[in-house]
Amino acid sequence: MSLRLEDIELIRRLKYSYSRAIDTGDMATVAGLFAEDATVDYRGGSYHVRLAGRDAIVAALAGMFNPLFVGSHTVHMPVIDIVGEDEATGTWTLLDYALNLAEGNKTTVGAAIYRDRYVRQDGRWLIAHSEYDRVYERVYVDPAPGLTAHFLAQRGAA
Repeated sequence: MSLRLEDIELIRRLKYSYSRAIDTGDMATVAGLFAEDATVDYRGGSYHVRLAGRDAIVAALAGMFNPLFVGSHTVHMPVIDIVGEDEATGTWTLLDYALNLAEGNKTTVGAAIYRDRYVRQDGRWLIAHSEYDRVYERVYVDPAPGLTAHFLAQRGAA
């Protein structure tokens, strides 16, 4: 039983690392979290992003998380099941905030349910597939976001 709990903790850390890495534009870390043949399918109220392959996923995320973008993505309430020696599934609740300065301060606030599949390769858990559907999504223009700190702008291009 303890190995299963250790695997669950490693998968939690994997997903937490993903959220932190995208919000800080750390694409080297993002690349190390996905299996080479990974897929994503993110279904929002105002968008649908479907990608195949780690390189395509990282390139798309690098384009989104740039100096003209502010984001905060937190994941909560994980239900992680180990379904085989080297495979697991996870369901998470996402709460997020996104401010796109390049699109006139377009702001997206919402929640979603992630459904992920993980694989263990070379002793490390990786994201094999990640998808979500929105619970709710609010999109509006914030005329005065009043930023007093902006990590991606300070850091430069992702």
